[in-house]
Amino acid sequence: MADLNSSAPRSNPSRATCEDIIKRILMTEVLEKGTNEHFKTASDFMSYFQSLYPASDSLTKQVQRAVKSLHMPKDERGYFIINKTEAQLDQDKEIAFLMKKNKAVVETFVEYETLFLKLEGNHKDYLYQLLSESETFAEKVITIVNSSNGLIFYTKNKQQLEILINSLINR
Repeated sequence: MADLNSSAPRSNPSRATCEDIIKRILMTEVLEKGTNEHFKTASDFMSYFQSLYPASDSLTKQVQRAVKSLHMPKDERGYFIINKTEAQLDQDKEIAFLMKKNKAVVETFVEYETLFLKLEGNHKDYLYQLLSESETFAEKVITIVNSSNGLIFYTKNKQQLEILINSLINR
């Protein structure tokens, strides 16, 4: 006897299934292209869902519900952003704004050398402040990191910085 269900149309997917499929579609898009450049609304997902399930108003509504329940923010062009909340997106925008305002530039530390100044006592934070503001050290130090038991200096000329520090220690 023939299986009666084999030719029956497939039923609509659950909202959770739709959510999973939408997430997979968007993650694939981002992994392949670096960003979502195709999906702005629930209807943009319909061709994929209609290739798997019979087209119907209930399928459309299920996909719309899934998109809505995912609470995906959109980028400035209106495309969905996967795996970020509105709060994360707002924070990213604020970070970007402050980086631009402060003329941020990424520099690798490949060409920099480090020097560690081990310190004991209670005045490490004050010494850090003085060194950070020092005109004498300004041209010799890229940055100073206040660590748990001393100060870490990043410099382009470790030998020159070491001579300067030792001259002050041995005064």
